[in-house]
Amino acid sequence: MKALQKNDKPMLLRTRKAFIRDWQLMVLCILPVAYFIIFHYVPMYGVQIAFKDFRAIDGIWGSPWCGFKHFRRFFTSPQFWPLLKNTLGLSFLQLAIGFPIPIILAIMLNQAKSYKFKRFVQSVVYCPHFISIVVLTSMLYIFLSPRNGIVNTVIQALGGDPIFFLGEAKYFKLTFVISGVWQNAGWSAIIYIAALAGISPDLYEAAAVDGANKWQRIWHIDIPGILPTIVMMFILEVGKVMNLGMQKAYLMQNAQNLAASEIISTYIYKVGLINAQYSYSAAINLFNNLVNIFLLVSCNALAKRVTKNSLW
Repeated sequence: MKALQKNDKPMLLRTRKAFIRDWQLMVLCILPVAYFIIFHYVPMYGVQIAFKDFRAIDGIWGSPWCGFKHFRRFFTSPQFWPLLKNTLGLSFLQLAIGFPIPIILAIMLNQAKSYKFKRFVQSVVYCPHFISIVVLTSMLYIFLSPRNGIVNTVIQALGGDPIFFLGEAKYFKLTFVISGVWQNAGWSAIIYIAALAGISPDLYEAAAVDGANKWQRIWHIDIPGILPTIVMMFILEVGKVMNLGMQKAYLMQNAQNLAASEIISTYIYKVGLINAQYSYSAAINLFNNLVNIFLLVSCNALAKRVTKNSLW
């Protein structure tokens, strides 16, 4: 006990010195810390309704416990495998197509010589990010209309038959992913552009002296220089695999494409808010988040072993 007390004194002294030295920064941290505690951690006590037969009249504490009843109901329901298949299929397709494009875009912009051209392209690709999901979905219905949509007009001009992209399940995933790439690729590229800006110009000068061409400079300087950023962003994206955008999927959803567009987040919305099955929807959402945590931790461990870069 005496040894522990002796070890605690230097730690307390260091903490006190750090607080005196950086008290302004700690004061600035009060609001964000309070925000996360009040709006993210305190509401977590409501997770217990996933293990209860929640009744609004009894409240969270007064509702009876039921154990894993709602989890068993979801795992044994006929919707479980189709929902999981649609969610994972859409997520991994979005990861496969949407993740590399911002990296490629950032490298291309970094290689551009004209400052004005670079700024013009950045402005053009950034703008779609500020379009709301509702407006974006409306644009999709207009552009992909089988009657007078611009896409089907081009298809008919080339001799093809019009396609109702949002009315057929086989086209839903590709439409969802491509529209998401168009909206978010430019904004996501900002992080990689910033990482590229941190690479020393001396490396490019040395490569030019050695006779390296543009592709060699990209492969041996740009990509290794932003690899830690790529790894960290990839880990974060894998940690969001189960959390697809509910709003967009729900707005694009209709009776014709339901077989491909019904994902876990839209199902939670329907059973939780529309059908008022609060405990059941809470159990599904808790399962969803646990899968995300498992994927995040696993991907972080794998990245740490393979690339020596990780979030922690």
